Amino acid sequence: MNITELTVHELQEKLKNKELTISEITKAYVDRINEKEKDVQAFVTTLTEEATKQSEEIEEKINSGEIKGEFAGIPIGIKDNMCTKGVKTTCSSKMLENFIAPYDATAVKKINEENIINLGKLNMDEFAMGGSTEHSYFHKTYNPWNLNKVPGGSSGGSAAAVAANMVPWALGSDTGGSIRQPASFCGVVGLKPTYGLVSRYGLVAFASSLDQIGPITKDVRDSAMLLNIITGHDEMDTTSANIEKKDYTKALKKDVKGMKIGVPKEFYGEGVQPEVEEKIKAALEEYKKLGAEIVEISLDVAEYSLATYYIIACAEASSNLGRFDGVRYTHRAKDYNGLWDLYKKSRSEAFGDEVKRRIILGTYVLSSGYYDAYYKKAQQVRTLVMNKFNEAFGKCDVIITPTSPTTAFDIGGKLNDPLSMYKADICTVSVNITGLPGISVPCGVDNDGMPIGMQIIGNRFEEEKILNAAYAYEQVEKFRENHKPTFKK
Repeated sequence: MNITELTVHELQEKLKNKELTISEITKAYVDRINEKEKDVQAFVTTLTEEATKQSEEIEEKINSGEIKGEFAGIPIGIKDNMCTKGVKTTCSSKMLENFIAPYDATAVKKINEENIINLGKLNMDEFAMGGSTEHSYFHKTYNPWNLNKVPGGSSGGSAAAVAANMVPWALGSDTGGSIRQPASFCGVVGLKPTYGLVSRYGLVAFASSLDQIGPITKDVRDSAMLLNIITGHDEMDTTSANIEKKDYTKALKKDVKGMKIGVPKEFYGEGVQPEVEEKIKAALEEYKKLGAEIVEISLDVAEYSLATYYIIACAEASSNLGRFDGVRYTHRAKDYNGLWDLYKKSRSEAFGDEVKRRIILGTYVLSSGYYDAYYKKAQQVRTLVMNKFNEAFGKCDVIITPTSPTTAFDIGGKLNDPLSMYKADICTVSVNITGLPGISVPCGVDNDGMPIGMQIIGNRFEEEKILNAAYAYEQVEKFRENHKPTFKK
């Protein structure tokens, strides 16, 4: 038995039946990190020694009856833009290279309350700006399926760590596809919840109206379980939704009979890799066999969504990153002449090229004379996109599109072409600007053996429907049984 290949619910079963101990599980993951991290480079900070000690303490407390809990002793990895008390939270930036958070993000606090063991902080594109995890100040992360390919981004470290079996599940964040796209590239499950379902308190902000924390897991059941843990109203976050707590595992049914699946024709065809379209069409045929009804719909919003997203995201990034000025807890230039010179040199030295690019774009669209022409218009188009999705959900229960138009591209393949990198988000950004939930599930591999992701989009706070659709398909596809990362170079 290879412990690290097990899902979380399988680990729970082994613990319950006393076939494994918490110490054995933690040791297996620590050994796996020691074996594979040199190739994948998924972590910014590893907490293997701390995790080993914590596993022993939790085991003692369980044996003495001091603590209980179905997730006690299960390991996890956390994207490095979520504050973790006493541990570096760098956002993969020189700006926060030595920042140690004095408090836990709400999502991290909920993890800790379950006595889940943190194996470390996972690599990402700097301040979550990028789609390949090549924009980290510390190092690039590599795709376990092919080490010459990117893992996607910005939650590339989280997706790669799960795919490489270095953690059984992980937390990521999604601003324009940053959970779903790397999940697609790495052959794992990535869920972006409805905006407001998971508290953003303690998540270092990129674009406040778009950011959302969510799970990256080996299968759909684990995704539902982790979602159960991290959801809930939070008074520390004014955008947190005050809705009734749900058990999302109850939605995991193989039956989708009568479910209407919308297929927007605009998300297929030109620009979509042939194998991607082929595999998703094959998945739709499987849904037909399961009793679902396929409904062709029109969502002519993809092109507008992409432009709208980058205007809003850059504008909000420009505002949010203004706090990183070299004065308080961030990188400070050594030599400067006065306050303005301190700001200029500290920010010039510590921000990477992609972050600078987005700050400049955001400052431009917010500037006098351009605000109405760009930012205001983008917000108006955002409303238009929301209305289009509302119309679509009048005809169907969920919508299925590719997660990404292509499979993982080569390391360095798009670094000198930022527009090409941005266009890779065309299938995912509309979910963020509308605040909708979306999940990416593997639906096969391309001719080179790289994973293909299928995106299932639901209406606001209807995570049960997308989890149901994802789970039913997963039971038929059996991706994890048929495909495994090769770590080839």
